[in-house]
Amino acid sequence: MMDQNLTLMQEACKVLPGGVNSPVRSFQAVGGNPIFINRAQGAYIWDANNTPYIDYIGSWGAMLAGHAHPKVVTAVKQAIDLGFSYGTPTERETLLAQKVLRHFPSIDLIRLVNSGTEAVMSALRLARGYTKRALIVKFEGCYHGHTDALLIKGGSGLATFGAPNSAGVSMDTIKDTIVLEYNNIPQLEETFAQRGQNIACVILEPIAGNMNFVRAHSEFIEVCQKLCTEFQSLLIFDEVMTGFRVAMGGAQEIYQQKIPSLKPDLTLLGKVIGGGMPLAAFGGKKSIMQHLAPLGAVYQAGTLSGNPIATACGLATLEILEQPGVYAHLANLSKKLTEGLCQLGKIKGLPVQVDYEGGMFGFFLLDALPTTYQEVAHSNSKIFSKLFHSLLKQGIYIAPSMYECGFISIQHSESDLDKTLAAFETTFNLL
Repeated sequence: MMDQNLTLMQEACKVLPGGVNSPVRSFQAVGGNPIFINRAQGAYIWDANNTPYIDYIGSWGAMLAGHAHPKVVTAVKQAIDLGFSYGTPTERETLLAQKVLRHFPSIDLIRLVNSGTEAVMSALRLARGYTKRALIVKFEGCYHGHTDALLIKGGSGLATFGAPNSAGVSMDTIKDTIVLEYNNIPQLEETFAQRGQNIACVILEPIAGNMNFVRAHSEFIEVCQKLCTEFQSLLIFDEVMTGFRVAMGGAQEIYQQKIPSLKPDLTLLGKVIGGGMPLAAFGGKKSIMQHLAPLGAVYQAGTLSGNPIATACGLATLEILEQPGVYAHLANLSKKLTEGLCQLGKIKGLPVQVDYEGGMFGFFLLDALPTTYQEVAHSNSKIFSKLFHSLLKQGIYIAPSMYECGFISIQHSESDLDKTLAAFETTFNLL
């Protein structure tokens, strides 16, 4: 029987660079040919050969409500019947903004955009315009989209292909970007002591999902906020991945349990907020957001920003997530999966480390849970490739890169997890 995935890849390569529209989809990190997905429902996706897979990518975290949730599908169909795009204000933009602000107390005003990269780019411009400073502090292994100024040691796809920088990014573009080690407090303090007066902002993923799953230490975040306050720099939380994924109020809700005073100046959101449609946002304190046009001098615009189809999808998704018990259910599923993986590792004598929060998880073939990108990089990529393809053959679809975390939706079942753990056991026997 002909492999339709291979046929489709051959055709794609004739018209698309590498046959894909985002590099990590190409399977270059694990070898072989990517699968082409025809449809998705609940926790499952089906490829071009009509082979089903339990999906732990979920459109890279966006599908927290699962694929094709009936309520979301109905909302989108109703919106489509009224037109695709207007290029004017709509009530639904306001309703979505109100819902986000209800769950993120750190956000007073919010601007809707079309992608996480666009949210990052706009927030950096706003931070520089507000502070009238140029320097940006980012952390190794944190990925903030493909904005030129931040394509330095960004983990994720860049790490997959062994490129700490991207060709086409000029030295002038990155000269104002300072890259520090994640969770390294002394290095951060020294940097502010030397250059704090010129730092516009510190941007970080509070839980980094592009070097698999690595948490920022509470002490590290506390120091980030303290230094930003002291030097009047802005603290930007990139919650494109964690927003509504790890908790209704994002990672900042989790960290506020240990740091009650935590309040990032700006927050970036994406993925879940759009429910699978191209939608993202950035928002924060009123005093900062009022510097955006048309109120202020920092320009930002977008023809499709606040698209009525995307906002319908996002609103329906967030309404589902607001139901009682959703996040407890997600946490239970993630706990069962990660604890099961850890137990299997012990039984088979393999080094397996796990962590999770809400519907986001990570596992590492390491002796200790990593806290920096360099520690993650010590993972054995060849063993991971074998693991990936073994799971794929058994109908389990995880990210084709050891630098990506995993995602669980509310439509995953206990039975799905049992099948997944059985597949891991078979794979661990092979390893």
